[in-house]
Amino acid sequence: MPRMQAPGAESLSARSSTRPPTAIAQRITRAIADAGGWLSFDRYMALALYEPGLGYYARDSRQFGAMPSSASDFVTAPELSALFGRTLARQVVQALDAAEADTIFEFGAGSGALAEQLLGALGERVRRYAIVDVSGALRQRQAARLAPFGDRVQWLDTWPETLHGVVVGNEVLDAMPVQLLHFDGQDWRERGVVVQEDTLAWADRPTTLRPPVDGPFVPGTVTEIHPQAEAFVRSLAEHLQRGAAFFIDYGFPEAEYYHPQRTGGTLMCHRAHQADTNPLADVGDKDITAHVNFSAIALAAQDAGMDVLGYTSQARFLLNCGLVELLREADLRERAAAQKLINEHEMGELFKVLALGRGIALDPLGFAAGDRMHTL
Repeated sequence: MPRMQAPGAESLSARSSTRPPTAIAQRITRAIADAGGWLSFDRYMALALYEPGLGYYARDSRQFGAMPSSASDFVTAPELSALFGRTLARQVVQALDAAEADTIFEFGAGSGALAEQLLGALGERVRRYAIVDVSGALRQRQAARLAPFGDRVQWLDTWPETLHGVVVGNEVLDAMPVQLLHFDGQDWRERGVVVQEDTLAWADRPTTLRPPVDGPFVPGTVTEIHPQAEAFVRSLAEHLQRGAAFFIDYGFPEAEYYHPQRTGGTLMCHRAHQADTNPLADVGDKDITAHVNFSAIALAAQDAGMDVLGYTSQARFLLNCGLVELLREADLRERAAAQKLINEHEMGELFKVLALGRGIALDPLGFAAGDRMHTL
């Protein structure tokens, strides 16, 4: 769904619900005890989302869907409109041609909707579509949806030794665990999770960690840093030999991410198409997410040897790639759904697209007008 920024972080007294502990809550409680009574938030988020068989993305439930009646929790762009993937395909084929490649690698393929759209639009131009997804439950759903494409679709358990082709990641960076920092007016402290009176609660401890900017910061500010997402991009740089990568996600450049007025950070939860700011409640039953600091991602990629090829809003990217032309051929319902992809108050402005590359000469068409690399 188009996810809005958090209005503020929960206070230290915020706690989980008092219902009997679920299996995932019990698992987290054990992890807290094993860690000495305090668990960093990135570790908590990883367990809540990805613990095998228990975490939100690791169980047999439906996360993706256009309406609450589908028993889903949020909608992504490919679920909202098939025109998203068909438009992105125009950028992907340009990058495939530049890399002289025929392989797409998708990280975090969700329901498989984007893979279905790209494979349908590109046909035999794509000889291999490799999916890397940590969720076994999602893999099963992807396999069922993508069965018509036969053995062109493959699932990878680990990074391939080398990547030659085009990498896509739609709403994958935001789902990577983040660390939380709290500024008390004088010092930064890391915010983690403890057990108090048999419930989960916040607790801070001293840390040498800092946001990547000096501020100024308002006392009481809670914000996120993204070491796992940055490490992911560095790993991508190690393996990408020739090709390009396109990441579509909600987020900001660094100056906006750490703006003094953003005192509550960006941490959000989603369930039944409703948002809240308490990740300690109903653990395992809802999504936990944070916006992307695109400046940090771009810098990590550049420092690891990749080129930053473009950065712009999702609306500008899709329009540059020919969405208007596809809309002319669409019916009224398709047009209405696709408008949400580009409207400023929907996905158009909040979502951004970052393009990275290595070993190719590419002037990506998705950034032909309105490139914002100067803001990173």
